Amino acid sequence: MSGLQQNACGPRRWESRDKDDDSWHGVGVSLVLRKSEWPGEEELVICTVSKVFPQGAFAKLDEYEGKEGMIHISEVASGWVKNIRDFVREGQKSVCKVLAVNSQKGHIDLSLRRVKDGQRRWKVQQWKREQRAEKLLELAAGKIGKTLGNAYEEVGPALQDKFGDFYSAFESVAANGKEILSDLSIDKRWIDVIGEIAASMVVAPTVEVVGYMDLSSPAPDGVDIVKSAMINARDSVKTDEVDAEFYYVGSPRYRIKVIAPTYKIAEGAMQKAAEIAIGVVKKSGGKGEFRPVPKGE
Repeated sequence: MSGLQQNACGPRRWESRDKDDDSWHGVGVSLVLRKSEWPGEEELVICTVSKVFPQGAFAKLDEYEGKEGMIHISEVASGWVKNIRDFVREGQKSVCKVLAVNSQKGHIDLSLRRVKDGQRRWKVQQWKREQRAEKLLELAAGKIGKTLGNAYEEVGPALQDKFGDFYSAFESVAANGKEILSDLSIDKRWIDVIGEIAASMVVAPTVEVVGYMDLSSPAPDGVDIVKSAMINARDSVKTDEVDAEFYYVGSPRYRIKVIAPTYKIAEGAMQKAAEIAIGVVKKSGGKGEFRPVPKGE
C-alpha cells in the first residue's frame, strides 16, 4: 500500500499502478506511484496556461497528465481586471488553487487570486524538490541496473511512509547516513546506492538560530577577556555539523548565530556557548546576560 503524504494544502494522494498497464513505459512520475487521477478541492497545483480568452483562461495541470482547468476572470486577480492578458499569458507557469472538481464532466475550476504569496513560494519549492528527487531516484536506480519505475515500486512507498516525500528522504540520509534506512524493508542495494547518491549530491538541510549577549568586564584587559570568552565559546560548540559565530553589535552587546541540522541541536549549542562565554567573563569579575531570539523574529 502506498504512503499518504500530507501537506498544509491538503493530502497528496497516491495510488498503485499496474506495471503491465500500456501507459507504464516512459511516463516519468506516473510509473508506479502516481497522484490520483483528479486533484482535490483546495489543493495547490502547478499549472501552465494554455489558452487565454476575454472571460478567463485554460491551464494544464502539470502534475495531472491530460487534465486541464479553467480560471474564470473573477479568479485571476483581486479587483477589476480590465485586460486579462495583463495578468496571464499562454505558456505562463502559475500556482493555482483548485476550487471545484467535476470528474464526470471533466471540469476543474481554478483560482490564481486565492493563492497567497507564502503558499505560492512553498508550492514552487515543493515542485522543484519533487523534480530533483525524481532525478536522484532515477540516477540511483541506474547504478544498480534498475529503472525509475522499479524505484517507485520497490522503495517509493517505504520512503514516503517514513519521510513524507522522496527529497526529504535524501536529505535525511545526507544528514544522518544510510543507517537511517536500516529499519525499512527494502533491498540493501537500494540502501547503499541511496546513501551514495545522498552523500555526494545532496546538501543536508540546516537551520539557523540567533541570540544576543551582553558581556562586560571591569578588568584592565576587559576587552581581551570578552574576546577570549567568545572565542572559547565558539570553539567549544563547533563541530562538523554545527557552526557558530559571534558578531559585535555595540558595547556591551554581541550577537551569536548558530547553524545546525535541527533546531534542537542549534538551540542546545547556542545555550552552551552562551553559558561558556558568560562563565569566563564572570570569573574576571565581569557580568553577562543572554537572550535568545524566538524563531521567526
